[in-house]
Amino acid sequence: MIDWLRDPSLGVRRWLEHRVRERITTRGLLFLSAALLVGGAGFASGNNLLFLLLAAMLSILLVSSFISRIGIAGLELEVHLPEHVCARQPVPARLVLRNAKKRMPSFSIRLSGAGSEVFPADLYFPVIPGGAAVETTVEARFPRRGLHAEDSFVFSTAFPFGFAERRARVTMRQDVLVYPLIEPQPGFELLLAEVQGEAETLFRGLGHDFHRIRPYIPFESARHVDWRATARTGELQVREFAREQEHLVTIVLDLEAGEAHRQWFERAVECCAYLAWRLSQRGARIRFRSQAWETLVPLENDVYAILKYLALVEPRRRASPLSPLDEPSVKVVFSAAPARLEECGWVDARIVSPGHWATGEPAAPVSG
Repeated sequence: MIDWLRDPSLGVRRWLEHRVRERITTRGLLFLSAALLVGGAGFASGNNLLFLLLAAMLSILLVSSFISRIGIAGLELEVHLPEHVCARQPVPARLVLRNAKKRMPSFSIRLSGAGSEVFPADLYFPVIPGGAAVETTVEARFPRRGLHAEDSFVFSTAFPFGFAERRARVTMRQDVLVYPLIEPQPGFELLLAEVQGEAETLFRGLGHDFHRIRPYIPFESARHVDWRATARTGELQVREFAREQEHLVTIVLDLEAGEAHRQWFERAVECCAYLAWRLSQRGARIRFRSQAWETLVPLENDVYAILKYLALVEPRRRASPLSPLDEPSVKVVFSAAPARLEECGWVDARIVSPGHWATGEPAAPVSG
């Protein structure tokens, strides 16, 4: 409605696109003009031969419209997308075009996206046999994160004579959840390097600490047998070390962000997705937190649970600040209002705020 008020001509064009299913082509206009001229000449001269010619020309127009209508009827489209889709990244989409008419083929079919940026390709199928299906793969690109529903396609054909192009709109009844972009952007790789460096320092040496000497368990590797303890006790004894503890990184997304920080919030969401994806690939444990949801990867969920949440998250005008948990971890907090974090006890947390994106400088930890 708003677009209609701003640009009435745009509203009229959109209405025509949805309502008018047949468009006269230039060739059709020329043929129709010739038919009108023949008809005018026939009425002016009373020549029956001209009336016969006019009837033949009008019959050709009717037959052409009927054949194009039959050809485009009974076409079904299936769209198969990968299970995981990220915004602004090309993904292969498998299209299956099926002709439900058992005996009658469809000729000269064009398939295009209905004003959508997702499927920009314009496909052409010379013939689709009756009862058969043709399959092709195209590149799809979703411009933004979130839930995409009811993307439309348009079938069109000008067969057989090209006098008119008949169109039929098909809606994809499939909800597609699109994750945020997980590719590096300016500043993302630097932040990842900072987080990894701090994690290496914090968790250094935990996998090699001696824990105890215990009796040997059958079929256990003899690599850590302690021969002195074995000689002293007369039974096989092995050295046991503390279990290797993977790095724990806490990623916090503060949902309080005004309209002025909307663009920054979108970039913060993408940075959270980038960090979660890269850190999970390197085996780190990730605790993700926001005012609405939190999880621990990989103990409670996999990284795709974080990406699914980030695909739908929206900023809030008001949100109570979170308090830090009492556990050793590298903390990264994305907040549009970093001043209130010190009051909540976020000591030694790495803060990413709108100023960080503006300067591109490393995110400095909050000092205690």
